[in-house]
Amino acid sequence: MSAQVEGAIGALYPFLDTKPTDLDAVLAAVARSTAEKAAEIVALRESLVARHGQRLLDCARQCAAAFQAGGTLYTFGNGGSSTDAQDIAQLFLHPPADARPLPAISLTHDVALITALSNDVGFEVVFARQLAAFGRTGDVVVGLSTSGGSNNVLRAFEEAARRGMMTIGIAGYDGGRMAESEAVDHLFVVPSASVHRVQEAQTTVYHVLWELTQQALADSL
Repeated sequence: MSAQVEGAIGALYPFLDTKPTDLDAVLAAVARSTAEKAAEIVALRESLVARHGQRLLDCARQCAAAFQAGGTLYTFGNGGSSTDAQDIAQLFLHPPADARPLPAISLTHDVALITALSNDVGFEVVFARQLAAFGRTGDVVVGLSTSGGSNNVLRAFEEAARRGMMTIGIAGYDGGRMAESEAVDHLFVVPSASVHRVQEAQTTVYHVLWELTQQALADSL
């Protein structure tokens, strides 16, 4: 292994460096980095209150009305956003014991279907085709994309809008193409250039949306 490669590895992973390492300095740097990242995500999450608070409340009330009318929630995203989409569906469908379970389906869990559509048609339609088959007027969709520019997510929003479904986008950075799309009814942007901070804060957005939806349903009884 060249000295240049060894130096690069040592810079990224001090514990793998072949040269003598100042362990106390490494631990201090790790502690400092952890504290900075924690402060960053706390500040980012707090900023979302002013940015999205009232809009989340309005969106939750519309979600509650859709569920009361018999609507179903569909969620989707790619990569880490796929995991978040499944988390949202699980949260609505199987909430804590004292909350009301609501019909929710993640469009990312059927590997056979997704690979079939990707192979036979194209990856850009893997969510839109499912909404075309399952979606009905009055249903709700939540699409996640850290960049706001995922083609298959945007195609799904367009399909949902054509079918009269309520569309909710959760994005990062400046919202990307989601911010330009007329097919997105409610857009919640996490304004950060760090994909890690974006995804951490997006979990706050959809958990608050779920909680406010539950509250709106309880208030309507």
